[in-house]
Amino acid sequence: MLLAILFLLYLGIIFLVRLPSYTLETTGKLYVVNKVSRTVQVIDLRNGKQVAEIPIAMESHEVVTTNGENSLVLTNYGAEDSQGNVLKVINTKKDHIEKTITLHESISVNGICSLTTPDQVALVDYANSAVLLLNLQTGHIEQKWHTQQKGSHLVARHPTKPLVYVTSNQSKSVSVINMEAKEAVKSIPCGRNTESIAVTPDGQEIWATNKENASIMVIDATAQIVTDTLSTGVEPLKIAFSVDGKYALVTNAMDGNIFVYDRWSRARVKTVQLHGKTTILERVLYHTPYPVNILMHPNGLYAFISNSNANKVEVLDMNSFEIVSTLGTGKIPDALAFIE
Repeated sequence: MLLAILFLLYLGIIFLVRLPSYTLETTGKLYVVNKVSRTVQVIDLRNGKQVAEIPIAMESHEVVTTNGENSLVLTNYGAEDSQGNVLKVINTKKDHIEKTITLHESISVNGICSLTTPDQVALVDYANSAVLLLNLQTGHIEQKWHTQQKGSHLVARHPTKPLVYVTSNQSKSVSVINMEAKEAVKSIPCGRNTESIAVTPDGQEIWATNKENASIMVIDATAQIVTDTLSTGVEPLKIAFSVDGKYALVTNAMDGNIFVYDRWSRARVKTVQLHGKTTILERVLYHTPYPVNILMHPNGLYAFISNSNANKVEVLDMNSFEIVSTLGTGKIPDALAFIE
């Protein structure tokens, strides 16, 4: 009987410790894509409460907000039961699926980014190593640019020029695509298993992570050459810049932490360790942390980090670089989006 009571007490303590705790009052709605639950969760950031849950009937790894913030677009690459050729469009005013787009070609869409027009997005076709210009209204591919590389994966857009940058993990490179000239203008060697990519808000630099090399390649956007290599933790999955461009955040999934870099000095100024990795007690009380995606709040005060194993979103204060709140999610949260 005593052992049973102690065991129940132990379970109760773990339950309480793992409960999300949200104490912020900020603006907007956070959209959390839960891969295993196959849902998009809508959270009101004024109080941390879920206001909607949208079934998407597919496993999605990437989501993007269209220009104008009227829609979210999700890709379905990566699941065993997916061909990678289906996109779902969510109406952010009504928080429901507005449209399903099926691409009727041998296409496996993974990376996605918004463009200046609200009815277009750029997609990365992993199977054919190409960038596709998709019209969301018609569901038709209007342009195609081959990267001339293998395993083209994720994409980021230049803030002011008609350029997109694509990582290719098999070719270990970043490709530069000029969408006006309709061609791949350059491929920049970047190291083993080039993964995530982000462009500085001023458009001067591109930072790309290398998953196997545990590093970041810093690329001069004008010269289109690598100028610096920075060390990361194990399995750097995603990278994002602060709103003011002063800092870069990288999730080191296997280490369960986030590195914060000073963009100008290149120095690592903070290691944010998530609960569950540091001590034996933490390992008992918490899930093993596995941070994947990062999303900056437009007000510049907070970063939202999906902690996949713990079924939580961690909220990072961008002044103190401390975790100040957590949000409960569905199973295996990954991609994140924000609507004001």
